[in-house]
Amino acid sequence: MKGHITERSPGKWGIVIDVPDPETGKRRRKWHTFHGTKRQAETECARLVAEVNGGNYVEPAKTTVRDYFIRWLKHEKSNVSPKTHQRYEELLLKNVAPVIGALTLNKLTAARIDGAWGHLLESGRRDGKGGLSPRTVHHCRRVMLTAMDQAVKWDLLKRNPVALTRPPKVEKQQMEAFDAPQTAIMLDDFRENRVFIPALLAALCGLRRGEILALRWRDIDMAAATIAVRQSAEQVGTVVRYKETKSGKSRVVALSSSVIEELKRHRLAQAEEQLKIGIRPDDASFVVAQIDGSPLKPVSLTHEWTRLLAKTSLPRIRFHDLRHSHATQLLAAGVHPKIASERLGHSTIGITLDLYSHVMPGMQANAAEQVDAAIQSARKPATK
Repeated sequence: MKGHITERSPGKWGIVIDVPDPETGKRRRKWHTFHGTKRQAETECARLVAEVNGGNYVEPAKTTVRDYFIRWLKHEKSNVSPKTHQRYEELLLKNVAPVIGALTLNKLTAARIDGAWGHLLESGRRDGKGGLSPRTVHHCRRVMLTAMDQAVKWDLLKRNPVALTRPPKVEKQQMEAFDAPQTAIMLDDFRENRVFIPALLAALCGLRRGEILALRWRDIDMAAATIAVRQSAEQVGTVVRYKETKSGKSRVVALSSSVIEELKRHRLAQAEEQLKIGIRPDDASFVVAQIDGSPLKPVSLTHEWTRLLAKTSLPRIRFHDLRHSHATQLLAAGVHPKIASERLGHSTIGITLDLYSHVMPGMQANAAEQVDAAIQSARKPATK
């Protein structure tokens, strides 16, 4: 089957493709309207022709919401990370599609989408135990909004009905964290377990789970007492890949003397363990690894953390909350937010201030008292 484009007005193109009639099999013409440059229109024409020739073409009027989700997810796959794509699939195909996926795009209205949000909030859990959280439904809406924006660009919709819906109200989550005594107890309790070094690096250095599991010994400079954070481990299903850090930049994190000593002990013990089974470790070896030297998977670390924490009297926080613990303890100790931001690997100081604003009021009051005390001590005694 073939296709061609024709200009209707500046920036507006008609795409004409040959499609087979489903009943007679005879060729018939189908028109699509496209907004953009000539080259973009030619690219879209080629894509539509490829869909027809591959047997994947569906006329816009017959495209269901679910079919469109699948098409958009395929289009988006090269634009996002595998982990993000997996999350998009879960939100759209497992949460939204069961509710409104059978509707054709031309029947999709804001009222029906608002009804879907209500249904998901009330009884959207796949295990039948009630509704999804407002935060999850908010994420569903955000991703669907992006997907339907593309439908407008592809001329499948005249306007985006998701934009006319009301997002569910999401209350800001209270961040959980260990205080300094709890952190000390946790480290003492976990000292003989493989979770110890990851927990140490999260709680005392502020590293993310993926960053810890991507560390190799060549990234640690014992003499300079620093870690170079260059990569992050990301797990999708059973597959782990190593990518750039969340901020897209590498960073150097200073290490305390106690962390250096623990890392030295860990490297020695790890080397002895691996040599026993015939493995010769080197600088390319993972800092956190299985006995055979293979890297520990992110999901395995989370499961082990949850299992061990349940045996203690400590609050049940996530492994990621150890990073929050480090951040709050830094700021509470009076460390400048800029330094904390650099240590945590935030792309801007604004992220740090927004996430940890709950620590700031006490800092401001303390700063005010310090300034006042400095001025009072500098004032000359009043003469009589």
